[in-house]
Amino acid sequence: MRRVAHKSARLRRKRTNWLVRGAIAFVLAVLGVVAWAALARALAPRENTAQDRFDVLIVLGAPADNDGNPSPTEQARVGEAVREYERGVAPRIIFTGGAVQNRFAEAQVMAQTAEAQGIPASAIVEEMQATNTIENACDSLRIMRSHGWESAEVVTSPNHLPRAGMIFSRLPLEYRMHGAPPPGPEPAWLTLSTNAMEILKTVRYLVWARQTEPCEISGQ
Repeated sequence: MRRVAHKSARLRRKRTNWLVRGAIAFVLAVLGVVAWAALARALAPRENTAQDRFDVLIVLGAPADNDGNPSPTEQARVGEAVREYERGVAPRIIFTGGAVQNRFAEAQVMAQTAEAQGIPASAIVEEMQATNTIENACDSLRIMRSHGWESAEVVTSPNHLPRAGMIFSRLPLEYRMHGAPPPGPEPAWLTLSTNAMEILKTVRYLVWARQTEPCEISGQ
């Protein structure tokens, strides 16, 4: 009996050791992938051209609120795009983003906001199908191709800019990323939360989406 009990205890210890080792390996793998994403974000390309005038501004979407009003993120991106337009950086603007989190298309809400700030409707193109950043980029490039436009300044939030830069760097166009700072100071918890979410989205992009969600452009 003693021998059986001793053998059983030894098997339990062995099983526990394997579980501990497996847990440690899993945690190390997660930390490694997160570190990879953080490094990729730090080294993300921001431009592939030195030009300071472009065919078009591309403003990446963010959700409106549930009443269809522009969110602070949208207001910041639109406001920055309006300033760049008025500076003569580009003569037209593509707003890109579908109805992702509610029934309001992000591009339409942003376009209406820009028109309220003095941008003529003739200078605005709305892309209202994209549901993520890869689709924002691909669908905007299709629009550019249809008009013969070859260069773009891409406007988005600073924490979104590195991942967006990785995506646009793989497309056949001349581009420059441009950050739209928030309209005012953000609570520390909100900054940490949005940065953590962007790192997780970067992990997904590097591990999965980059290989499985290619940008298919005819003639590319």
